[in-house]
Amino acid sequence: MARVLVTYYSRTGNTRRLAELFAETLKEEGVEVDLKPVSEVKPEDLEKYDGIAIGSPTYYGLMASEVKKLIDDSVKIHGRLDGKVGAAFTSAGGYSTGAETTILSIISSMLVHGMIVQGDPDDYHYGVAVKGKGNRSDIEAVRRKAKRMAHLLKKLTSGS
Repeated sequence: MARVLVTYYSRTGNTRRLAELFAETLKEEGVEVDLKPVSEVKPEDLEKYDGIAIGSPTYYGLMASEVKKLIDDSVKIHGRLDGKVGAAFTSAGGYSTGAETTILSIISSMLVHGMIVQGDPDDYHYGVAVKGKGNRSDIEAVRRKAKRMAHLLKKLTSGS
């Protein structure tokens, strides 16, 4: 069974709610999930997973410093995340307030590690960006992204 870490930083609770929904959906899809705030994750922990989803609020178009610290510290395990599946999500004050650049900053770090990041041709191409607590459409987008991640993980871990 594929195993995923969903890790996040959340000051107001919005990103935490997204992380919980992401994790819940992965579980519904038959994936083993650990849900942890970034403060409880060490770089070496990342090696135990087939997939890693990282959530951060958007601060001035960038990820939170708490998330950046985990990524910066992951230099210790450089090369050992190669081939793992990655995903990113964010909560922001609006839809055009730097959310995509936040997601891209997380994804670019995943790519440097050699991780596999799946885009979406329909919507939320890079990852899910939610305004505040999110509306029904946003919640469905989070669920869709988690389902797509689960499907890709199953393909890669089953060898088909």
